[in-house]
Amino acid sequence: MNKCKWLVLAAALGMMAATGASLAKVHQRLRLGPPGVRVGPEPLYDVLGQLVARQSVLLPDEVLGCRGTNIPVTQAELDDLPKDTTFGRKYYQKDNFAVVASVVLMGTDRTSIHDPHYCLEAADWQIEKTERVLLPMDRPYPYDLHALKLTAFRAAENDYKVPIQMQGIYVYWFVTADRLTAEKGARMWSIARTMLEKGVLERWAYISYFVTCLPGEEQATFAQLERFIRASAPEFQTVAGQPSAARLPVAAR
Repeated sequence: MNKCKWLVLAAALGMMAATGASLAKVHQRLRLGPPGVRVGPEPLYDVLGQLVARQSVLLPDEVLGCRGTNIPVTQAELDDLPKDTTFGRKYYQKDNFAVVASVVLMGTDRTSIHDPHYCLEAADWQIEKTERVLLPMDRPYPYDLHALKLTAFRAAENDYKVPIQMQGIYVYWFVTADRLTAEKGARMWSIARTMLEKGVLERWAYISYFVTCLPGEEQATFAQLERFIRASAPEFQTVAGQPSAARLPVAAR
């Protein structure tokens, strides 16, 4: 009986080794696919002002009257993410509305695309709700963008050092050259299928937007964020979803 167990174990280990070797050979022959976002010669810096990259995702300089300023890449990102990761990140503000738009684009290592829950929790945000949302887009044609919306909160202080609670709204999705999704499982399945069928490693980007507000202002703030996403995402995202027949003119349906 013991001999049979060892034979089964040896066979299983042999199959695992063979599978690993096959995947390694497939990975060596892969071509890196094009991204679903625009990349260009805009330098990025770390928190000390040192140049870390000569290229970045080209986020717009102004959206709906909100001027954008570049946000440095953190040392944790430089240490933890693969070296060929490409970033794009800007802070936009006008009056009482402020939003951080961020793109993390993978290179040859898909671990560049990380779980957004870790980022929020590392910044002391407590996630209280996760929702699937449809964001109405109008460029390059009307379609509904599938995204995930996280609602979070954390303790803060106002200008008078009085403790208050802040609400955070975090919206994100993933894109590659010819598709977009809000689901990690769909993204991983697409990567595996395209690797095997075409010998291409899809280059996915993780797009996110983050705003804060006071309790009770979540609905109005999210409506404002929707307008901001509708105006800004088509400026750097090169792929769109399926046309929405309900929102197309009758002659175009």
